[in-house]
Amino acid sequence: MVLYRDDAIVLRAQKLGEADRIVTLLTREHGKVRAVGKGVRRTSSRFGARLEPFMVVDVQLYVGRSLDTVTQAETIGPYARRICQDYGLYTTGTAMLETAERLVADEREPAVQQYWLLAGALRALSEQSHAPGLVLDSYLLRALAVAGWAPSFLDCARCGEPGPHHAFAVAQGGAVCSRCRPPGSTSPAPETFTLLAALLAGEWGTADASDVRHRKEASGLVAAYSQYHLERTLRSLRMVERDAPARTAGPATGPDEAVPDLARRATGADA
Repeated sequence: MVLYRDDAIVLRAQKLGEADRIVTLLTREHGKVRAVGKGVRRTSSRFGARLEPFMVVDVQLYVGRSLDTVTQAETIGPYARRICQDYGLYTTGTAMLETAERLVADEREPAVQQYWLLAGALRALSEQSHAPGLVLDSYLLRALAVAGWAPSFLDCARCGEPGPHHAFAVAQGGAVCSRCRPPGSTSPAPETFTLLAALLAGEWGTADASDVRHRKEASGLVAAYSQYHLERTLRSLRMVERDAPARTAGPATGPDEAVPDLARRATGADA
């Protein structure tokens, strides 16, 4: 029996048999892993509550033929309860989990940066120090950048002409100059471009001070950009409360504190 241990974020949980559960984990060193938690749906389970979506755990598993098996789980980030108690946080977090599962498509392929981005975003969401919509948009932009689809919000994404520019084209990769502007591109407000650049860079002072109308415009662009490059619709994104404010005012943070560099129903779990 080959055992291994890793830090993991629970992305999804599904029923298996009468008392077991299949969990999809995004691990720090082993990428995406699907494993069985035996007996975790019983009230007497020692670690069943730790294998819920949004939880960050230290897990021990042994390798199986098709699915690994969880033998131990210790809590690192107990985010599930705080996120699931609030509908706005729950839908926002679910969109993050779905995005991470789509971006890390292959199992057992290391995705360290994606792991740290998601862990930081879930922590920021549970602490509620920023508006949930801002945390989500920042996570989406930075996760896509790590995956190789970094947008440009200043220079032209097609020819590189120095900006700022006034048009945004999803298929071109962001801001475009007047010569490269394709039919159907949008013309966001300059403040929206500033907000998008701040979210990508993790400049939370600028993002928190932004106006609601610019946040809504930025969210629409981020949603379109994300789903275009993922090549499929994010089902949970339609349920997100985009104008939900932060519930509490946290202490001032540095540029990358909310998303550092580097429940169950919507996540396909128990009904």
